[in-house]
Amino acid sequence: MGDVKILLVEDDRSIAGSVVEGLRAEGFDVAHAGTGAAALEASGYDMVLLDLGLPDMDGRDVCRQLRQRSSAPIIMLTARAEEFDRVLGLELGADDYVTKPFSFRELVARIRAVGRRTVEQQTDATPADGLTQPQQIGDLLLDRRTRRVHIGGVETQLTAKEFDLLAFLATDIGAVRTRTEILENVWDAHWYGPTKTVDAHVASLRKKLGQHEWIQAVRGVGFRLEPPTGNGGCCWR
Repeated sequence: MGDVKILLVEDDRSIAGSVVEGLRAEGFDVAHAGTGAAALEASGYDMVLLDLGLPDMDGRDVCRQLRQRSSAPIIMLTARAEEFDRVLGLELGADDYVTKPFSFRELVARIRAVGRRTVEQQTDATPADGLTQPQQIGDLLLDRRTRRVHIGGVETQLTAKEFDLLAFLATDIGAVRTRTEILENVWDAHWYGPTKTVDAHVASLRKKLGQHEWIQAVRGVGFRLEPPTGNGGCCWR
C-alpha cells in the first residue's frame, strides 16, 4: 500500500506530527490538514483519517461533505466513545472508526484492512462469495454486482462496509454469524481491534434498513439476518 496517499485531518500538531512520521515510516504517502476547511480543499488522496474534534467545523459535517464529493474511504479518529456518536459517523459515510487514545499498531492495521477491502471492491468483477444474481429477501433486494440495495422498491444508500456486512449476512439467511466470522470476512482475516466495531456497523445498518428486526442479535454469539415478521420470505431472482 505504499502508493496510497492518506489525508490526515487533525488539529493537534503533536499528535499529527507523530502520526505522519509513523505512517511515512510504514511507507505511506501522508498529507496533513489542521482544519475542516483545509480538508475540504484538499484533493488527490486515497484515504482520509478524520479527527472529529476540529477547531473550525464539526468533524461529522466534514465527514458528510467529504463523502458527497469523494468515494475515498474515511476512518474517523474520535474520543467520543458512546455508540451514538460512532453510529452517527458511520451513517454519515465513514467506513470505520478508531477511538482515542489508540495504539499506532491498531491504526496501521485498520488502514491496511480498509485499504485491502477497497482494492478488492474496485478490482473484483465477481463478488467474493460468487453470488452474482440479485437476491430478494422479503421486500429487500440485494444486488452484489452493482452494490445496490432496495427496500420496498426504494434504494437505500449504504457505505461500502455496511453493504459488505449485509451481503455477508445474506449469504445464509437465518444463520448466526459470530463477531469473529464477521470481522474475518467483512474486515480482515488478521483484524486487530475491538469486536465492538461490528456492533456499531450493525446499529447503523439497522437504521438504514428501517426496522431493527432485520438483523437479530444472538446474545453471546453474534448476529443473523432475517426478514421482519410479516415481511415475506426470501428467494433468488
